Amino acid sequence: MSDPTIFENLKVAFENHIYNLDNLEGRILITGRSDVMDLADLSRTLVIRFVRTDQPEIPVEVELSASAGDLAGEILELPDAEPGVTLRVRFDKPVTDPDGQCEKIGAMLADLWERDIRLSQTLSFDYPQGDTGWTNRVEAVFNTRIDEEHMGAIGGFMESVIEAAGRLADI
Repeated sequence: MSDPTIFENLKVAFENHIYNLDNLEGRILITGRSDVMDLADLSRTLVIRFVRTDQPEIPVEVELSASAGDLAGEILELPDAEPGVTLRVRFDKPVTDPDGQCEKIGAMLADLWERDIRLSQTLSFDYPQGDTGWTNRVEAVFNTRIDEEHMGAIGGFMESVIEAAGRLADI
């Protein structure tokens, strides 16, 4: 029997921690979960969606992903392989002042995660209701790929995600 991959180990650890925040602590409410093996490119992706129970207006997604190259390098123990998992977080934030609010959001997340992220913000609106506000899809991709050595940091990381959702609600 083979050992589980880094992705599988981190998937279980993240799921356990996030489900404890929902079921045991009641601080979040999980609204969706997707665990996909893409057979076209042989990648793996886990997405867990949730909201803070005290601020449900900011949906959050935490995503772990591993490419075919990541998985193959690890399983085949290729000498030049640097296996790991990519971590992304997404928030959907209603905005009425895109110029001001997007700048504040970018600064807040860069400060919170010590500029260890690639940040994108994508604005959209439902036509014809666009004059009532926008939805800002905020995505932070962490520059550091993670592996089992980061297991002990999952709790602190999830606290920072919950804090970020709270700060976004205040912007």
